[in-house]
Amino acid sequence: MADAEEPLELGELSISDWYAHTDKLTEVGFLTIARRLPALVGQALRLAWRASPRDTVATVALNLLGGVFTAFGLLATTGVLYALFSEGPTAERVTAALPSLILVAAAAVLRTTTQAAAGWAQSRLDPQVSRVIEERLYGLTSLVDLASYDDSEFHDALQRARTRGVSMADAVVATAINVLTALIGIVAVAGVLGVLHPVLLPLLVLAVLPDAWAAVRTAKMRYSTLYALIPVSRRKWIISELLAERRAAAEVRSFTMRGFLLRMYDAVARAEQEVLLRLARRQTFARLVGEALGGLGTGLVYVALGLLLAAGAVPLAVAGTAVLAIRSAQTSLANLMYATNRLYEEGLYFTDFLDFCAGAERRLAAPRPAAAPADFELIRAGDITFTYPGNENPALRGVSIEIGKGEVVAFVGENGSGKTTLAKILSGLYEPDSGTVTWDDLDLRLVPPEAMRLNTAVIAQDHTRWPLTARYNITMGTDKGEAALVSAAEVAGADEVVAELPYGYRTLLDRRFKDGQELSGGQWQRIAVARGFHRDAPLLICDEPTAALDARAEHALFERIRAHSDGRTVLLITHRLASVRYADRIYVLDHGKVVEEGTHEQLMTLDGLYADLYSLQASAYR
Repeated sequence: MADAEEPLELGELSISDWYAHTDKLTEVGFLTIARRLPALVGQALRLAWRASPRDTVATVALNLLGGVFTAFGLLATTGVLYALFSEGPTAERVTAALPSLILVAAAAVLRTTTQAAAGWAQSRLDPQVSRVIEERLYGLTSLVDLASYDDSEFHDALQRARTRGVSMADAVVATAINVLTALIGIVAVAGVLGVLHPVLLPLLVLAVLPDAWAAVRTAKMRYSTLYALIPVSRRKWIISELLAERRAAAEVRSFTMRGFLLRMYDAVARAEQEVLLRLARRQTFARLVGEALGGLGTGLVYVALGLLLAAGAVPLAVAGTAVLAIRSAQTSLANLMYATNRLYEEGLYFTDFLDFCAGAERRLAAPRPAAAPADFELIRAGDITFTYPGNENPALRGVSIEIGKGEVVAFVGENGSGKTTLAKILSGLYEPDSGTVTWDDLDLRLVPPEAMRLNTAVIAQDHTRWPLTARYNITMGTDKGEAALVSAAEVAGADEVVAELPYGYRTLLDRRFKDGQELSGGQWQRIAVARGFHRDAPLLICDEPTAALDARAEHALFERIRAHSDGRTVLLITHRLASVRYADRIYVLDHGKVVEEGTHEQLMTLDGLYADLYSLQASAYR
């Protein structure tokens, strides 16, 4: 019970820092928003145009027509009121008003029809905009260098772009169109009021300014608070994944982690809840002030109109039309302020998406002129240094190695020595901070990374268990024919795994879906090995390929690798030193440096770190 009372360590979260960015955004004024509005509308319309030019044009044009019909209907209303307020028998006045009434009815029908058509065109835009935005985001996330995923700032920017930026894209477009629609309505009504009496125009602004202030104020409060809560939301999402995902389900139960994880989730959720409750109180107060001042402004508008009417400045018919026009303009202005408020708030989130895309594009490698070599005689890494983002200590320090064509070369060393990092640099996944990697005399910094990776196959210890069929888990979407698929599976022993599946290579390897199957760790390892063999690349990198295999399967796999490597080049990374005895050359890494190199016999004679590690492992089997 004592453990339950211990304070939780929440890692990167520091509750006192949650408001670090609050003041930066809540101090933005209305004029700043007004100045930014044209740019936001322009961004939204460009995005809509990219998604569907036809639907964009239809939406804007139909809304413009709706504004024209609104103005026409108000002017026709003036004719109706003139006829009804004139002298004479009621029947004659009604008869005189009929032509204008018909025009009012026609304008209303046309306005309703065009608005419905505009809504239909706008609803077509939403899914198309979402598709364009998602394709752009995931096109960039899958293209940036792997080191970006070791950078916490990249993860925060990606979180903002994914959670709100993408989801706000179609809303930004829809709201921008609503802004244009409201503006069109205001212009139409303002034109009518200008014809009736110019004094009426400034009174409209007085009626809606307080509500506008309240709307902008609450939007800024919400955005700045949610921006500051991003690390909290990310941590809460991570904990929820541990509680709900199958991957962690077994260890959550075997280590009785449920209570601890729920405590941690509750601590984060309660702190987040307190921040959001304070936000709700501040927003409610701002709205109440805005509504109170708005009511006062509306009252002043009608007082001014009454004085104009009493002074004979406007006829009764014009005053009646002015009342209708004022109500219509108030509605349009209220819609404009609401849409402006939403566009500003959504635009802030959408800007997060745009900023992420701009940042991701800056992380992309510049165009490289050289073509990727089809093969090599010698791979040389010279004086390689590499440091992970956010770390002060380099993971590799001045490392130099050589790999000849057809050789089996091994990297060995204790955990954290830099073996996998060096392999990722050789495979083009990481770019070194300094030093060069060459295939023969070609510096790989001159070759497009994507093209270079096609010449490298990687069998990784932390391989991905793709929720795809067994076929796609091996071929990875390439089409080399059935013979290549079967050959790779046989070399890796994955054919035995596939033979036990109900639908063979067509079996979906994910039990979360209907008819899906789950594999054991060792079976997945064989599928991953087959994936590497199927690539049939000049350089095969095997990073702990037997980590999930039993002794018999491990021995069989290494025999297959040796047989498959006849004439091929294999880089082997493993802690099991008995597996590297027959390597042509062994590099021993320690704290990011190559401290020994040679054959097994040479390193044993040297009696250094390799001999020590090998003897320790061998003693366990005596």
